[in-house]
Amino acid sequence: MKEKIKNIITESVAVKNKVLANDMLLATIEKVTNVIVSALKKGNRIYFCGNGGSAADAQHLAAEFSGRFYTDREALPAEALHCNTSYLTAVANDYSYDVVYARLIKGIAHEGDVLVGLSTSGNSKNILQAFETAKEKRVATVGFTGESGGKMKSLSDYLINVPSIDTPRIQESHILIGHIICQLVEEKYFA
Repeated sequence: MKEKIKNIITESVAVKNKVLANDMLLATIEKVTNVIVSALKKGNRIYFCGNGGSAADAQHLAAEFSGRFYTDREALPAEALHCNTSYLTAVANDYSYDVVYARLIKGIAHEGDVLVGLSTSGNSKNILQAFETAKEKRVATVGFTGESGGKMKSLSDYLINVPSIDTPRIQESHILIGHIICQLVEEKYFA
């Protein structure tokens, strides 16, 4: 059992080392940080969406922005789109689960906002539709995916595609990268 535990940790570290060695990915993380800071300085909002574990990660990252990360500071306008279960279940029931995020983006997002979608496959239909709607509204799209980027690749203004095909390892790196962005945004915005 101890060897299995060590192997899992080693696999997680290996994916993070691939992220560390990927200069293009690191440059994208920096660009996303700057896009979010710029949006916030203009009075815009940051929205997050995902499914399952990625929904939990989306909610976690939204809370880091709207709560606090390292410093006591004002709340930043960020929210996870799936937190209103009455909305989510009504729209999924009355229309389709595929449109739950797109309807919200159409209804509440404004030009200059940022939509961050987390999908390890990059093929979640509800996130794809949300990104299509975001494009129509001139909302910047940031895709957090696995290695291939899936269908989100072509819809993402900024693609953070973790170099792995293993869902848990991808999600672990999504949180790492999300935390990096939170820290850098907090430092730059409140400098």
